[in-house]
Amino acid sequence: MSKPTLDQPQLFVVIMMDEIVLQETNVQTPEKIFPSKLILLGESSVGKSSLLLRLINRQFYNYQESTIGAAFFTHTIHLDNGAVKFEIWDTAGQERYNSLAPMYYRSAQAAIIVYDITNKDTFERAKYWVKELQINANSGIIIALAGNKLDLNTIRSVETDESRTFAHENGLIFMETSAKTCVNVTEIFKAIAEKQQNNATLNTAGKFQIRNTEELNGTLSCCK
Repeated sequence: MSKPTLDQPQLFVVIMMDEIVLQETNVQTPEKIFPSKLILLGESSVGKSSLLLRLINRQFYNYQESTIGAAFFTHTIHLDNGAVKFEIWDTAGQERYNSLAPMYYRSAQAAIIVYDITNKDTFERAKYWVKELQINANSGIIIALAGNKLDLNTIRSVETDESRTFAHENGLIFMETSAKTCVNVTEIFKAIAEKQQNNATLNTAGKFQIRNTEELNGTLSCCK
């Protein structure tokens, strides 16, 4: 049997080094999480709860009971550079609960104001909520305007151009949505998440704190 040459152990070392490098490149860093409090506002029966149920459970019910007080949900939107974990407060639309709204939106980083495209009065009320947030909410709050029930487009009473113009004049994200057919449901939340992530990246001294998933697990409060 021939004696081992010097080339054999050298080749072995090279292979082992390649394996080590390969293992190191497969190590994944924890996903960065942007926690964010989001509030839904709008008149009763415009479909706020239906939008959330479609987003979170992928379900739609033709009859949905009105929210009493407020309901709480969480939902995470994953983006290329991390994720936004929304703490979502779905507020009641009945007038008798309006006085409770400031308790929820005062510390919110984002809001979706929902109206029914078949009901002009709900759009006028949405304008009120926009002004209310602009005056009393956090100065950096991101506001989205959702014209819901797009599946009833043939009987609409609020034109798209009118809503789009109002949104543009007030710096709002705007989409028409349908909880029933799932049109733009995920998209409107994703648009907010992307804008919040961009704002957090540009202003690291702001209210967002970037935390990885290990730090976030078990520490996120339901209301800040």
